[in-house]
Amino acid sequence: MRRFLSVKRARAAGTVSSSIKDFGEPPILLQRRVVVTGLGLVSPLGCGVDYAWERLLNRKCGVRALKQDDLRLEHEDETIRAAVMNNLPSHVVAAVPYGTGLGDFKANVWMSEKKFAPFIAYAMCAAAEALSDADWNPSESDEASERTGVAIGGGIGCITDVLEAAQLIRDYRSNRLSPYFVPRILINMAAGNVSIKYKLKGPNHAAVTACASGAHSIGDAFRMVRFGDADVMIAGGTEASIDALSLAGFSRAKALSTRFNACPERASRPFDSDREGFVIGEGAGIMILEEYEHAKRRGAKMYAEIRGYGMSGDGHHITQPSEDGKGAVLAMNRALQQSGLKPNEIDYVNAHATSTPRGDKVEAVAIKTVFKEHAVTGNLAFSSTKGATGHLLGAAGAVEAIFSVLALHHGQAPPTLNLILPDRVFHDGFVPIGSTKAMSIHAVLSNSFGFGGTNASLVFTSPPSH
Repeated sequence: MRRFLSVKRARAAGTVSSSIKDFGEPPILLQRRVVVTGLGLVSPLGCGVDYAWERLLNRKCGVRALKQDDLRLEHEDETIRAAVMNNLPSHVVAAVPYGTGLGDFKANVWMSEKKFAPFIAYAMCAAAEALSDADWNPSESDEASERTGVAIGGGIGCITDVLEAAQLIRDYRSNRLSPYFVPRILINMAAGNVSIKYKLKGPNHAAVTACASGAHSIGDAFRMVRFGDADVMIAGGTEASIDALSLAGFSRAKALSTRFNACPERASRPFDSDREGFVIGEGAGIMILEEYEHAKRRGAKMYAEIRGYGMSGDGHHITQPSEDGKGAVLAMNRALQQSGLKPNEIDYVNAHATSTPRGDKVEAVAIKTVFKEHAVTGNLAFSSTKGATGHLLGAAGAVEAIFSVLALHHGQAPPTLNLILPDRVFHDGFVPIGSTKAMSIHAVLSNSFGFGGTNASLVFTSPPSH
């Protein structure tokens, strides 16, 4: 204590130099332009970007009736599985099609290793397609490997593994627990395994923000490229949560559709007056984000430029947004502000709208608040592609960002399925599109919102022309 006081008095007298050193302003980082050069997709509409996109435009639906195999209770007998299924109020799912045909997920290829849970395998499959599409092989050189990173988020991970492990513990059989249990359930293992497969030394990141995870991962990756942490990022989201526990949990939260069990393809109906809950889906969406000059030097094709990334929190409720949609408004406005675009320069909005009564209405109010007169002129098209895919939870934002980029690239705004009688919130020309719309599209905005009140919006534009 005496020594402390003596040093303090000495400093006051100016005889001891301060330990604080001023290093001046940090270096100014160039804000680089970022383009999309590759896309990969695993979805209820099928695997492969071109295959799924064509089906989406042709109003095909990936929602089907629940099957016992969807419960992922392989270790239980049929009697137990039947009883579990009968206790579930929602019997509709948007599952990835497995098989060996065109558009099928090849489980024998992607799930041959025991360390790969389905959500990891989906991400591996989509990442392989995206890298091939971008014609980018980062493992060819040390420099490319060091300047390429991964950002793949997810919402829940492999909850079935947790359920089975808990049963082993209760049965005093912990010695039977798989050594791959922990690597299979960790959300960041999708990004981790992609990074390992391609020997990537750049950022290795995974956002876990419920249904906004995919969009947040793309937005975070955008900033990593923009500020120089990497030249190329493999970014997106993945989810495989169609199982007994997830269905039971969301059912108890009264979030799932239950009225259309007899006609599954009608169950997911965003913005429709007869909507009453979402359809749980699964899949993965991956895009390759690349620094513009880097892409130009190697002659890469460019689908779009990513210009804006807006985030916000509702600060309101764990599952329900506030009636005024303030959180969504903030996310969209922040994305627009960062992009340098005005609201009337956006041609298409891919809405988050999941088919829940309150959520869809609140987002509609938010879109009208942000776009004002532009929303009623007929020049702004907006839709929710969840009518065709269901709600892919942690993968939703990434899959829908891909659909948004494809809308821009092809000049076709995708439809909202099952939009029979739009909610009363729509009037005076402000209404979502129910059919594919061919139009001139130069700028798009994609929304993703999640439990906990987390919001993300992404703005994409036509790629640079010079």
